[in-house]
Amino acid sequence: MDIEELLPQEPEGGKAEEKKQSPLVSLEKDLDLYADSIKEVAVEIMVEGISANPIFIAHQYVVNIGEVILDRKELNTEWTIQASTFEEFVEKGIIQQDKKALFLKSYKKPEDFMCVFVIVPEGANFIYYPYKNKG
Repeated sequence: MDIEELLPQEPEGGKAEEKKQSPLVSLEKDLDLYADSIKEVAVEIMVEGISANPIFIAHQYVVNIGEVILDRKELNTEWTIQASTFEEFVEKGIIQQDKKALFLKSYKKPEDFMCVFVIVPEGANFIYYPYKNKG
């Protein structure tokens, strides 16, 4: 899923100018800023054998899954990022037992993409955000 698919579409009233900026615009900015740190943690999770499928949680609230690795208050950014794993998501019931194979089939290469579980007031969803290749 691309980040654009999560952005709100034109409101039913038809006047696009009236909608406020999506929180996902600031998320994209923060993910670009955090990318190196997130990738470092993802590699660590895989190398240490904790999980082959790291998942990062992006939120602006308090969530009880994973561990905080980038705190928005400390970094003066919009989003806090927590590190977790596919296994923890299954254990907590976020990924249901009967959806495990489907999730793993769609899981993108963690060396190229960060798997981010984005939590916003309207709900939550998984996105895959590419690491920017540095020249």
